[in-house]
Amino acid sequence: MKINLKIKKIIQSFSLLLIFLFAFLFQSNSQILNAIPMDTYQSELVIEELRLEIPSKFKEVWLKAEKEVWEPWLSNQDGFLGRQIFWDKEKEEALILVNWENKKLWKSISIKEVRQIQEKFEENVKQSLNVNVNPFKLVYEGELIKQG
Repeated sequence: MKINLKIKKIIQSFSLLLIFLFAFLFQSNSQILNAIPMDTYQSELVIEELRLEIPSKFKEVWLKAEKEVWEPWLSNQDGFLGRQIFWDKEKEEALILVNWENKKLWKSISIKEVRQIQEKFEENVKQSLNVNVNPFKLVYEGELIKQG
């Protein structure tokens, strides 16, 4: 009788453990499933978000280089819809929002080409400031998907 009771308790404990384990795994998987659809936005408007450290004393040089290097290049890219540039005086930080027709067109631009334009931008800045190192540091880069 005692053996039957012990076996029954072990089975109940094991069943309870399985239920908790199932609930935990199901909850984890539902979060993963909710995150997966981000790649499905290949054909919808996407906004590239860039944050840069821009010291006040170099703000004008930075804006000039943006207009001379990045604007003309971006204007010739398939899917480019425009961009907005913001600057926070307190943080000495810039926010650049680049609108793309969709992620597929944006990501079809080769990394090599982007690096070449970035190097051209940095040379422009270094020459204007007569320095050896680009003073503008990338703080963050990401993407935003327009919500319905």
